Amino acid sequence: MAAFALLLASCQIQTQPRTTSLKMGGAPRDARVSVDDQKLGALAFVAEHGVALPPGRHRVTVEKPGYFPFDKLVIVEEGDPPVTLSVTLEKVPD
Repeated sequence: MAAFALLLASCQIQTQPRTTSLKMGGAPRDARVSVDDQKLGALAFVAEHGVALPPGRHRVTVEKPGYFPFDKLVIVEEGDPPVTLSVTLEKVPD
């Protein structure tokens, strides 16, 4: 019984930090979103599903050929409220 209590106590100590939700919207909806150089998918997909960010610094990039890219550093701490980004890419002039 004592071994079980010790195991239970060690499990409680090793909890994961709480994440913060990243909510996005904008256009063009088929622009590609990356967080920390990890490709997540189209802006429409990310807008619908959101992203869970662990505490720390995160680089959010939105790109589409023919448009200027969007790049932002987001810093979150455990327990922060959701972060909302509205992104509208501008076309590169001809």
